[in-house]
Amino acid sequence: MILKRGVINMPKKLQAKQLALAFAIWSALLMLVLWLLANTGIYVSATEQMAKWHIFFNLTFSGLIAGMIEAAVVSYALVFIFVWVYNWVGKKT
Repeated sequence: MILKRGVINMPKKLQAKQLALAFAIWSALLMLVLWLLANTGIYVSATEQMAKWHIFFNLTFSGLIAGMIEAAVVSYALVFIFVWVYNWVGKKT
């Protein structure tokens, strides 16, 4: 991204693998932070909601590992598909 006289030149093609991997890592780390906070008694209601949305996530250690893997896989797949569609539409214009 280059800033030139107030105009931002965006890249014509996003890197799907790198962006999806970054989102997957962040998703897994945020799951870890939420689990740590819930085990200390903070954000318990948010953790209950997270457990409703994620099939494998719960407050056990195995639930944490499974939830982190699930969050990473789902976010990787969704971001990869989104970036692929973004690049495909950008190629058409």
